[in-house]
Amino acid sequence: MALTLTSSLFHHQGDIPRRYTCDGEDISPPLSWSGVPAGAKSLVLIVDDPDAPDPQAPKMTWVHWVLYNIPPGTTEFAEAVAAQDLPAGTLEGMNDWKRTGYGGPCPPVGRHRYFHKLFTLDTVLPNLDRPTKARIEKAMQGHVLAQAELIGGYKRTR
Repeated sequence: MALTLTSSLFHHQGDIPRRYTCDGEDISPPLSWSGVPAGAKSLVLIVDDPDAPDPQAPKMTWVHWVLYNIPPGTTEFAEAVAAQDLPAGTLEGMNDWKRTGYGGPCPPVGRHRYFHKLFTLDTVLPNLDRPTKARIEKAMQGHVLAQAELIGGYKRTR
């Protein structure tokens, strides 16, 4: 079975509800997954936006959420999952607001795409002390068993 990542609130390429953005409650959406391969020792979740700041002229990928060392038996995160509610052993990385935790869509212009990427690894990463996405990706090199992706979009209405 292939690794899959879904949300009960939006479908792949669909719109992320306002509640999960800076225009709403800015809480994380519920996510669930299946198909974690045998031999997986940990999972990594990265949520980012490659359309920043303007989808017509993107200049950077904005990082919204980084979690690593998620236990492989974990199959979901509830809505508004807080640091204290993460599975034991899960560690947080830094987002581009220079803090840990989820930061929802808040595009300055246009409709942006938000890539929710789940990776299964054949190892447990060392404690990297609130690493950036780039540092996590470097640590993951050579250890990825499978990857799944869920893309949601959001455009602010003002």
